Amino acid sequence: MASIEFKRVEKRYADNPPTVPGLDLHIRDGEFMVLVGPSGCGKSTTLRMIAGLESVTSGELWIGDRLVNELQPAARDVAMVFQNYALYPHMTVFDNMAFGLRVRKQPASLIKSKVEQAADTLGLADLLARKPGQLSGGQCQRVALGRAIVRDPQVFLFDEPLSNLDAELRVQMRGNIGRLHREFATTSVYVTHDQVEAMTLGSRIAILNRGELMQVGTPMELYNDPDNVFVAGFMGSPPMNIVPVQNRGAGLKNALLDLPRADLGGLAGELLLGIRPEKLHPAAGSPDHWPRLRAKVEMVETLGAEMLVHLGDGSERMIARLPGLQLLTPGQTLELALDPDAIYLFDRHSRQRIRTVQPVAVAEAVPCT
Repeated sequence: MASIEFKRVEKRYADNPPTVPGLDLHIRDGEFMVLVGPSGCGKSTTLRMIAGLESVTSGELWIGDRLVNELQPAARDVAMVFQNYALYPHMTVFDNMAFGLRVRKQPASLIKSKVEQAADTLGLADLLARKPGQLSGGQCQRVALGRAIVRDPQVFLFDEPLSNLDAELRVQMRGNIGRLHREFATTSVYVTHDQVEAMTLGSRIAILNRGELMQVGTPMELYNDPDNVFVAGFMGSPPMNIVPVQNRGAGLKNALLDLPRADLGGLAGELLLGIRPEKLHPAAGSPDHWPRLRAKVEMVETLGAEMLVHLGDGSERMIARLPGLQLLTPGQTLELALDPDAIYLFDRHSRQRIRTVQPVAVAEAVPCT
């Protein structure tokens, strides 16, 4: 196992703006780091630089105690699991898993032992004689995982390995990957655009946007304590409500809410207010001192025990996560209570968190998994 460290690493293609503009990131020995962000944010490029499939334009990339900028991929002792499985269609499952070991001229007895052990771990023992065309998508992905496991590398790299699977298989494979990491404790770097995958798998998460590192931390640190609007809106399903508000000195106001506050002195007149959907509650039964908001229901997503209610008034939109106990219809006016201790404020121009106003009850927030 080994740690990974990026020291002002930049990746640039020709004369274009840098895809990764000077990344500083330390991945600890044995941890499961997830790189997450929207398409085009540089996460796959970052992963491929670790693997040696992309060169480093400037800066230093270390794996353990080795500077690997000029090191060939085969010499880095990493194993990569790709989105498209990348199995040899003419080979059996056994041969696909054994291929890398045979290239390294490992003894046949050791190859057999390692492949059979990995197959038992992944539930592939009965499929070793089959070829990829005879397997399901989930089985193919497990073969790709097994091929990486038998290598016993310093680092596992995962490039959106679950994106080709259906929803049920993704849940199952998330469990398999998490269990394998707990069993082998190998340093792992996992790329995804899915924040649910990030929160359920990652020891820590690094959020990227246009190549910039927005924030790094544990899943709940990022969920409960975002540094900026991008992180606040990216983590959580559904995401945090972010709406513009006017600072009136003694309160915050927009088309949906009128929120008295006594701690707004010295803040700008135009701010962004953030609140998680689960921190909007039915008015009935909420504390009397909580401010109310009234808005029209635009759409209701019924999820069984709960529902996501989309609210709107002119240009302002919010989502509330409510118990699925009442019947709501589009066009209906709904009154909700807003938990004043769960408010986040952001500067409207820099979009950075204003930390002089702290949400007291935010630690109670639990992400949807």
